[in-house]
Amino acid sequence: MVGAAQGHGGARVTAAPRTLIVGAGGMLGADLRAALRDRDVTAASRAELDVTDEAAVLEAAAGHDVIINAAAYTRVDDAESDEATAYAVNAIGARNLAAAAARHGARLVQVSTDYVFDGGATSPYAEDAPRHPISAYGRTKAVGEEFVEQLLPDRSYIVRTAWLYGEHGPNFARTMLALAATKDTWSVVDDQRGQPTWTLDLAHAIVSLIDADAPAGIYHGTSSGETTWYGFARAVLAASGLDPDRITPTDSSAFVRPAPRPAYSVLGHRAWRDAGLAPIRAWDEALAAATAAGALAAH
Repeated sequence: MVGAAQGHGGARVTAAPRTLIVGAGGMLGADLRAALRDRDVTAASRAELDVTDEAAVLEAAAGHDVIINAAAYTRVDDAESDEATAYAVNAIGARNLAAAAARHGARLVQVSTDYVFDGGATSPYAEDAPRHPISAYGRTKAVGEEFVEQLLPDRSYIVRTAWLYGEHGPNFARTMLALAATKDTWSVVDDQRGQPTWTLDLAHAIVSLIDADAPAGIYHGTSSGETTWYGFARAVLAASGLDPDRITPTDSSAFVRPAPRPAYSVLGHRAWRDAGLAPIRAWDEALAAATAAGALAAH
């Protein structure tokens, strides 16, 4: 992590910003707390701050220089039948935080998602690619991005991420290890491509944006490289010393769910380089590090 008195690339800063983490009880929120553990931080879980409550958000934001919004309604399938609730959290919540940041002169980091795209691309999505969500979850997150851009264009970072895994919540990687303890073989889809991303890597990337006082705009906070869910599942087992051949490939037609999934969720990383920052490391390198750190061990 970049030190409190040292910005990215060696630039000196006078003091670490006072930071509010919203959604601090989630998987990313917990790793953001770890990445900012030496800073002046207020960590608010969903129970402690309802982002849909405009007055509460305005009060909570007071006295902070940076707000990181890691709060989200992420139940992708449930959102198809309850889009209003997803919209309240993902769109109105983002609007409330952007308005509060504008009022208090703070910067905002809005964590967003690959689901703002339709997944029809064949090469990595650029940061300025048109939004075209195909699910209720994606629509609500896209509107959240638009609110942030409208209300806080010069002091906001929209950080899109995808395929998250980490120590502090349920996720695909830990599910694969749990299955390995109970099944001899199982199938995983091999026709969806993306970038598995360790939440601790994402947390440090967000800190680097803040410390560098990077230009406002959209950044893609995903690991470098790409794979399929099947490829990721095999790598998870191999990293833990298990036989990856226990997993067989299948296609999405075997796992029909209420919300459509983007078939291609690979995001480009040009904005990091344009800002003089390094994109997140390769997904397989990060997986090895996460496994070695015990981040995927059963609790």
